[in-house]
Parts: sequence; structure tokens; C-alpha cells
Amino acid sequence: MIKAGIIGLGYWGPNLLRNFCKNPDIEVVTAADPRPEARSSLQSQYPSVRYVEDGMAVIDDPEVEAVAIATPVHTHYPLAKAALEAGKHVWIEKPLTDNAEQAAELVALAEKNDLILLTDHTFIYTPAVEKLKDLVLRGELGDIYYYDSVRVNLGLFQNELSVLWDLGPHDVSIMQHLIDKPMKWVQAVGAKHAGQSQETLAYITVQFEDNIIGHVHVNWLAPAKIRQVIVGGSKRMCIYDDNEPSEKIKVYDKGVELKSIEGIHSALVQYRLGDMHAPALPNEEALARATAHFAHCIKSHTQPITDGRAGLAVVQVLEAAQQSMAEQGRRVYFVDPRREDPAKHYQDKLVQLISSPTMVR
Repeated sequence: MIKAGIIGLGYWGPNLLRNFCKNPDIEVVTAADPRPEARSSLQSQYPSVRYVEDGMAVIDDPEVEAVAIATPVHTHYPLAKAALEAGKHVWIEKPLTDNAEQAAELVALAEKNDLILLTDHTFIYTPAVEKLKDLVLRGELGDIYYYDSVRVNLGLFQNELSVLWDLGPHDVSIMQHLIDKPMKWVQAVGAKHAGQSQETLAYITVQFEDNIIGHVHVNWLAPAKIRQVIVGGSKRMCIYDDNEPSEKIKVYDKGVELKSIEGIHSALVQYRLGDMHAPALPNEEALARATAHFAHCIKSHTQPITDGRAGLAVVQVLEAAQQSMAEQGRRVYFVDPRREDPAKHYQDKLVQLISSPTMVR
């Protein structure tokens, strides 16, 4: 069994502890949180786990082989770096870090030390997103035209994170996972309301190669909770509604076709209206699937679906979106880190501006 330790028992940490303890390939030997009440509330449920106050005690424990980090984002980098330098595999809550420079350093360190680095983009492991990816790979949707998502609700306001960094990682990770093409530029606008010091709503647009547009809307000031993704293709279109209890994915055989008539040079647009079907999906917890995947990657020495490079790609989009908002919505161009050597583009300052203030390398 893989002996694991967990740092952080706040909002997400107990979910990790529960799933790690349920997994037959993982044994949680220690968990850390500075708050006594957080440790005591879990001690009765998981008495075999040793609870400590300091997260570094988990990293320094020679028995621990893998470390899961579920702490505030500004602590991700120092904790993950210490764990990787200690030879531990690392599971880290989203986002990977709060800037691309640190994310790239963690990716390079994990690859140098031949260790597994998994970014906890949990939605990638849902049966719904897995099905969407399957539809894309099998060409059921045809050529992808666009990705459009809405993730809004009323609250919860974060003191340390804007809505961009809180909700944005979910949909940016799904978007990148489904499209899987080099990104060209990011453009974003946002606003601060209700006396908040950081953005409470944001609109992010990403231009991919092959003229594919991705758009993400995140908002803490919506009257209803909406979790919806629309993917449009040349053959079919689909809607993923995470709030739906059963039919989370609906595939529509609808679209447009260009027809030409002899003697008429301009193409005529015709609409294709077909059936809708909702594929059956297994009722499985995404975090349990992600945990099993983490264990499998460690044992088989294979890279996770949401590895460090995937986490870096998400951070780079968020960082570029933040820069775009600061510059009144100007486009920010960059190199897709999933296809480039992080050490090549992030060796010195790791994020270098070239040719213009809005070009990120």
C-alpha cells in the first residue's frame, strides 16, 4: 500500500482523507492541520491516522511516500517544493499555484526527480467530462467550433482569491482537457462588487489553434447556481449541466451545413435539426476516481491525466486573464506549456515579457 499524508483539513482536506482512507491501495498514516478542532473532529472517524499540527512533519515523515496538499493557494508552492525535494509524490489542490513561475518550477522539479505530480482538477474525473472527452475523441461532435461555460452562484466570497482563481480553474481545466490544442491568446474582463477587493465576476476568452474559441463566465453574484457547459461541433452539439441529477449530458444532432447550388457562387446555410439523446453515466464520485488514478499512476509510474503540466496550463491562462483585466481587456499571447519544455521558457524569471507588455513567454 502507498503510505500517504495529508496537509490541510479545512474545506477540502476531509474529502481527501475520506477517499484516501477508502482506497485499498492507500494507507493514510498522518494528517496535519494547525487547528486543534479540525484534527479532533476527524480523529474519531479515522482513529488509525496520526494527527499533527505542522504540515512539514508530514513531509519529513520517512514513512510517507505521497503527500496531498489541501491548503490555501499561497502555501502550495513551498509545501509542494519541499515534498518533491524530499522524494515524495504530490497531490495538490487546484489551482497548482498562484503564478506560472512557481508552477513551472514544480513541474520541472517533479520531472527531474521522476515523481508523480497530480493537480486536483476533480471535474476531469467525473463520468460526465469523461464522456464528453470520449465524444470528442471518437469524432461524434465533428470539428470543435467552441466551448462556452457558465459557473455562477451567490457567494461564497474568498478573502485570498478572486472569483477568477476560485471558480475559474474548474472550467479552464475542462476546456483545455476537451480541446487539447495549443492556445494562442487570452482576453478577459472582470469587475469588483459588494465592497470586495478582488474580482467577483469575470469573463475569460481563449483563442485556440484551428479557430476554436473557448469562453468561461464565473460569477459570485448570481441569483441561482448554474453549472453549464456547451460544446459546439460541426456534426453535433452537446450541453453538460452538472446540476442535473441524471441527464447531465445531452447530445443534440443539430448544426448548420453549407450547400451550394449550381450557378450560384455564394454558399447557402441550411440548418440541420435532429434528435437529442442523453447517454447513461455511472454514478461514481469524481474524487474517488481521481484517488484511484493517483494510486495507479504511482504504482505503474505513468503520468496523471491532470499532471503538473496540465496544472501549469491552467495557471497560465488564469495569470494571463488577470493581466488582461489589469490592462483593460488587452489580449495576452503565450506559449502552451503542455507542449513546450518548462525549463526552456521558465528558466530564469520563468515568466518573461517580450516584444510587448502583453506577450507572456
